Amino acid sequence: ANICSNYQKAAEVVSDVLSCAAQMGEEGSTLLRRMEMCVAEAEKRSGKNAVNMQETFTVYLIETRYCCELTPDSLWRRYSEFELLRNYLVVTYPYIIVPPLPEKRAEFVWHKLSADNMDPDFVERRRVGLENFLLRVASHPVLSNDKILYHFLTEEHGWKEVVYETGFQAKADSRLRALSATFRVRNPDKRFMEMKHYSDELQSHTSQLLRARARVADRLYGVYKVHGNYGRVFSEWSAIEKEMGDGLQSAGHHMDAYAASIDDILEEEEHYADQLKEYLFYAEALRAVCRKHELTQFELEMASQDLISKKQQREELATGIVRTFSFKGMTNKLFGQEAPEQREARLKLLEELIAEGEETVKEKTLECEEHVDRAWVDVQRFKEQKDKDLREALINFAVMQISMCKKGIQVWSNAKECFLKM
Repeated sequence: ANICSNYQKAAEVVSDVLSCAAQMGEEGSTLLRRMEMCVAEAEKRSGKNAVNMQETFTVYLIETRYCCELTPDSLWRRYSEFELLRNYLVVTYPYIIVPPLPEKRAEFVWHKLSADNMDPDFVERRRVGLENFLLRVASHPVLSNDKILYHFLTEEHGWKEVVYETGFQAKADSRLRALSATFRVRNPDKRFMEMKHYSDELQSHTSQLLRARARVADRLYGVYKVHGNYGRVFSEWSAIEKEMGDGLQSAGHHMDAYAASIDDILEEEEHYADQLKEYLFYAEALRAVCRKHELTQFELEMASQDLISKKQQREELATGIVRTFSFKGMTNKLFGQEAPEQREARLKLLEELIAEGEETVKEKTLECEEHVDRAWVDVQRFKEQKDKDLREALINFAVMQISMCKKGIQVWSNAKECFLKM
């Protein structure tokens, strides 16, 4: 029997290896199809920071396992390292709506919920959010095949050096340039302008929903806890009644249990709130792609304008006819025409600059077209994901509310039974 069992286990391992090899050989397969991953736990640690000051921070245990391996590999990462990974992905893939990280500090909290980023409940929710971020990235058809992501998941030491060696920070667009492009671009793609407006609306509606939910949670907490007063009154009343005592005391216990149940209910609600927060933060990721389009389009327009200006200068220099007012035209009238040698030298220089300008316009046109085509593919993918996720989250939230109301009805039904037995 033991021999048969060993043969069976060996056959399963071989089967897993063959399956893994087949999946790894598939073109365009995502990392998540080849590797299992999770953020298994969080741990609080203390140490010295860059300026030699003592600090307390949280680290997260990432476990990964290829489908053809039996034991998982693991390493620890800080939240700041997740931030570095995401910043790299945003700069390297400007046409992709990069999944957001969970919040660094709690937002939209109701008054009984701790806003401390070291609070165990908050750290646990952030652990779930970080795992969701990794799963999102590892299942993306483009991001999942990035080598830096693989280093992040498998190399505990030295991965930061590999990130910085890519020079991604130098490629990052400055906020000032992006803002300037937003106000000065003339012919942006209408679809991206609509998408940018949609992202603003998405952020507005999700934030309003989260605020409303926090206000309801505050009031609901108070309503449930006040039911504890029923429990206290019924219990105290039972002490002076002989025939009614047992019924009153039992009803009091039901009310106490009802009052205590709100803590677990609102903790479950936070899970659905975090799913909505993800799309609150996705709105900014969506805007980043739209801003990049504005910037590439603006650079193309500036390059085209510069090229037109240089061609006009060449025409004026070749014909001697100045069509627009210029400082050069004024000096020619005041001090006479420049020598033929000077004119030839300027013409030659302009020809070189025009050739360079035409090449720049060609490059910028290609860059702009590629960004539009690639980004729009990812926008469509994001729309499908968003519709599915938000529909599921809202349905589950409604089901939870119905369940909560049913439990309230059940508590009062139980209390009624207690009163009937008196």
